[in-house]
Amino acid sequence: MSDDKDDKKEFKVEFAPGCFDDFDGTQEELDEFMSAIMAKIKDGSLLEDSEPLDPDDLPKEIIEKLNRFFEDDNMRSKKLN
Repeated sequence: MSDDKDDKKEFKVEFAPGCFDDFDGTQEELDEFMSAIMAKIKDGSLLEDSEPLDPDDLPKEIIEKLNRFFEDDNMRSKKLN
């Protein structure tokens, strides 16, 4: 029987440069937000609490930001229309 820890995927988290440029809060609040994200990744609740998004339901500004992000060579195949 496998241990639950063995079943958990290890994730490498990198925040893209500028991904929090539009964050409206203090540096302390941003640090807390990033720590909360990392904690959810570590305990597995990030995926458990997540829901898939339909790109057609996203605001145009978000699509534009995502497409700029996907311009990176590593992400080009995932670009949204």
